[in-house]
Amino acid sequence: MDGWRKNAVHTLDIQGYTAEGMGVARLEGRVVFVPFTIAGERWRVRLEKVNRSVAWGRGVELLSPSPLRVEPGCPVFGKCGGCQFRHMAYEEELRAKRLRIADALERVGGVRMDLPPVLGAAEPDRYRNKVQFPVARAGESGVRAGYYRPRSHQVLEVANCLLQPQGVTRLQHAFERWCAQLRIRPQDDPEGGTVRHLYIRSNSRGELLACVVARGDLPQGEQLAQALRREEPDLVGVVLNLNPRDTNVILGPEYRTLWGRDWLEEELCGLTFRLSIPSFFQINRDQTQRLYWVALDFAELTGEETVLDLYCGIGTISLALARRAGRVIGAEIVPEAIEDARANALRNGIANARFFCGDAGAVARTLGEEGVRPRVICVDPPRKGLGPEVPAILAGMEPERIVYISCDPGTLARDVKRLGELGYAPVRAQGVDLFPRTAHVETVVALERRGAETGRPGPAGDKMM
Repeated sequence: MDGWRKNAVHTLDIQGYTAEGMGVARLEGRVVFVPFTIAGERWRVRLEKVNRSVAWGRGVELLSPSPLRVEPGCPVFGKCGGCQFRHMAYEEELRAKRLRIADALERVGGVRMDLPPVLGAAEPDRYRNKVQFPVARAGESGVRAGYYRPRSHQVLEVANCLLQPQGVTRLQHAFERWCAQLRIRPQDDPEGGTVRHLYIRSNSRGELLACVVARGDLPQGEQLAQALRREEPDLVGVVLNLNPRDTNVILGPEYRTLWGRDWLEEELCGLTFRLSIPSFFQINRDQTQRLYWVALDFAELTGEETVLDLYCGIGTISLALARRAGRVIGAEIVPEAIEDARANALRNGIANARFFCGDAGAVARTLGEEGVRPRVICVDPPRKGLGPEVPAILAGMEPERIVYISCDPGTLARDVKRLGELGYAPVRAQGVDLFPRTAHVETVVALERRGAETGRPGPAGDKMM
């Protein structure tokens, strides 16, 4: 065990991946995590942090490269916290994500399933439709709108992020120049700065909406709008958000439109949604459509049933379900999201969807007490998964099927196990890559009540609505 110490260098074989995308090797029966490596490679690895049973290392010499290793194509890869998989071919990234889902379901959920390949993106770059740049000082009088380094609040200069549209990059640099010319101080200025974030939305039409988050008013707001408009002809609006609080929450409660409009429209699954700055919307529109098509396949709707959609957000999944179901009831704890959901239902002429504001578990319990018995329940919870009381509440409503959409395989597997103990068995699962080049992956799982009669079709595909 003499080699198990900080700064020791060892020759190690990479055998797999962590949930965060790091390579996994073994040394003296213990686990070593090595970032930016690929399964099957052999490395000389320096141990940089050592605990009793696990260590974190850094590859110092690649002895046997994988044929799936590629040039990252980004000069700040490894320095920026945004991408974890840019060093490998996309096919290997998708394989790693499939293994992550399968491992979580088996190790945490106690379920072994025949998982199909993860549905990958046709274009793994330039897909982000929402970008939030923290703003910091750059030199004596400059301003940098970039990304945080891993596990820090140090803002890194990113000249051209490959995950964001080119129009976003043009606005990013126009904003930096404007701040430098007018000596606008960022939030980390020791003399007291005001600008905190630059927030940009885009849609599939190529339109962009910009928002500056600041501690107080921007007296030069009109000049900012003019400067951004000169650089980006597809800009449709500039908004100021006021957030004077000392908090990690990006957006404050007050908005002022400096120029143009304060919303974008986006089409998803044949429906139209209006997005303001704070609206929640998945950052990869094309892959979100594929995710929802899978969820709709798994729901197996006939057009007559009641569907309960918990954590419904602005109603994107609810309204897609409503076009195939008898009626849909959506629930979401964020009041603004419920207002957006109701407005989106009206905008799309959908009359068989109702929306309630409240905690998912509380709304489901109330509906159950009122005798509502949905045939299908759809859940799309945040990363932490379902609250501890929610699985029993869902099971108590006795749906035939639960469709679980998850952005975290670990909490998904935990909840699949809980639902299994309550009589719901997972029968189908599908991974969908909404976040190419990062370690994140979405998963849809269909669970059926044991003993319920179903006419289940074959595996889900990319079926249009």
